Amino acid sequence: MEVNLRKSSLVRMLFLCVIVISNTSWLIAQQAYYPVANAEWETRSPSEVGLDPTGIQSAVEIALENDNPVERDLRLAILRSFSREPYHQLAGPTRERGNPAGLIIKNGYIAAQWGDVERVDMTFSVTKSYLSTMAGLALDDGLIQNVDEQVNKYVWDETFDGAHNSKITWKHLLQQNSDWYGSLFGIYDWTDRPPREGSIDDWRNRPLHEPGTHYKYNDVRVNLLAYSLLQVWRRPLPMVLKERIMDPIGASTTWRWHGYDNTFTLIDGIMMQSVSGGGHHGGGLFINTLDHARFGLLFARRGNWNGQQLISESWMDEIAKPSEPFAEYGYMWWTLKGDTKWENVPDHVYYAAGFGGNYIIVDEENDLVIVLRWIDNSSLEDFVSTVYQSMN
Repeated sequence: MEVNLRKSSLVRMLFLCVIVISNTSWLIAQQAYYPVANAEWETRSPSEVGLDPTGIQSAVEIALENDNPVERDLRLAILRSFSREPYHQLAGPTRERGNPAGLIIKNGYIAAQWGDVERVDMTFSVTKSYLSTMAGLALDDGLIQNVDEQVNKYVWDETFDGAHNSKITWKHLLQQNSDWYGSLFGIYDWTDRPPREGSIDDWRNRPLHEPGTHYKYNDVRVNLLAYSLLQVWRRPLPMVLKERIMDPIGASTTWRWHGYDNTFTLIDGIMMQSVSGGGHHGGGLFINTLDHARFGLLFARRGNWNGQQLISESWMDEIAKPSEPFAEYGYMWWTLKGDTKWENVPDHVYYAAGFGGNYIIVDEENDLVIVLRWIDNSSLEDFVSTVYQSMN
């Protein structure tokens, strides 16, 4: 009888331990502050969240005094910036940009803000980090089995035909090292950021790199990932983003995710737009600074929002791992694991970056999120370094 009682007590203790361990993340989430939807985001003074007020004020001044030189009329900015690309033109919507704006979020609270944080602006390649999240959710749901699968298993039209393109995996697309070749919605891969030397014939007939061995920043291939994910989800990606991420984190209803005018495709008898991963030809994500900050906070909290695991921790573990051919890039998030080093900033920090000085900077370990709009890129390190110097 005594032995049975001991066994019974041991079983109860083990059972309680399992319950405690399984609910640890939930308990932590309940103790942490999360901004409520449709309510004012709570603020704390820098000193209340362990930041030096003088240092934070210096950082804010850096952001305000170093407006990005890109034109206010983003139609002109885009056309001028990419004018050397053959056949480049606007294919999606644009919007005149605002003034510098930003937020510093520490422990979930607003520790500093400047500019119009409610203004909806283009965000260019920051969109890529949102697109990457759509891939993560597809994996979480089992719509994609793993990132090392060849994409032509799921997208079996002519897009991935051929000995080279058929080798391309989801991981290659996410890390921008697929070297996919072809035309997507009328735009050739080789027209996007071609080399400084050579001619159209040289670029068109370039030697191909084995998928996974050569990094190349290329919006056509990013848009190919969006197109491929649309085939898997069989729903417009903005709808998935809204339902799975933006609504649960309490984002506003003002953001929009656009593709190009001609990027519609027929799926299950319904015409759907394939969105773009940036504003290279217009389009991409149009969003305000506060919504960016909510998205960044979700990542700083490892995909958990107030006890609800919106993105799996396994995906969070992968997104910022440096890719083999280019250590500064993960799954459409930039890392500090390669040649890029910011003074005073730890290399576990990762960030989303877009044309014109748009950034979301995430530090899981310090529960810190920084959102910057329209900062001069040359001042970015100075700004971030100043914030980290202010940590007590």
